[in-house]
Amino acid sequence: MTFETPIAVALISGGLDSMVAAGRAREAGFRLAALTIDYNQRHRIELEAARRVAHALGVERHIVLPLDLSLFGGSALTDSDIAVPKNGVGTGIPVTYVPARNSIFLSLTLGLAEVVGAQHIYIGVNALDYSGYPDCRPEFIQAFEVLANLATRQGVEGVPMRIEAPLQHLTKAQIAQEAARLGLDAGMSWSCYDPTPEGLHCGLCDSCRLRAKGFIEAGIPDPTRYAIPPE
Repeated sequence: MTFETPIAVALISGGLDSMVAAGRAREAGFRLAALTIDYNQRHRIELEAARRVAHALGVERHIVLPLDLSLFGGSALTDSDIAVPKNGVGTGIPVTYVPARNSIFLSLTLGLAEVVGAQHIYIGVNALDYSGYPDCRPEFIQAFEVLANLATRQGVEGVPMRIEAPLQHLTKAQIAQEAARLGLDAGMSWSCYDPTPEGLHCGLCDSCRLRAKGFIEAGIPDPTRYAIPPE
């Protein structure tokens, strides 16, 4: 008797963290489906990165779902009237926070997981080297897993859903090292919140600074093309 290899759903943004999280799912032996949200983000170039990552990981079903959160506004990533900060990583919740983004994205991923019969959802949130987003904290992931098992048919029928956040307690340096260990080309991924017209990472936004810092601390060559080298 043969058993089909189980499938997991990965939320792939195109960033380094989501790439490594999906790579960990593949390493765990799962087949992969993936969801990428086109929320009309100003760094839409990350959608191209998400397609590259999905292809490299052998994703069987990759959905790029349009969901225009710029109609809500309220974030520098969706509202052209709000500038992306370039003065270094600060404290508190920054203007690049997209209201309820991970709650929205995980809810959509949960729907796909039920359809494809997945019991595991992989997300690349990180609670150490991050920009202060409340929906990257372990408490949020734990609470959403409880919600997932209350809100779905398979949860009610005793088939639990797991929200896997394998990078939750890793530094950005450790995430860069994980990419190398998994044999993933970090150059496929995209992190910058405010890309240049030439398609380069700006080098000045929080995300660029955290990415560059991670590679330096990991002692790994940074494949990223920056317009201005991060300090």
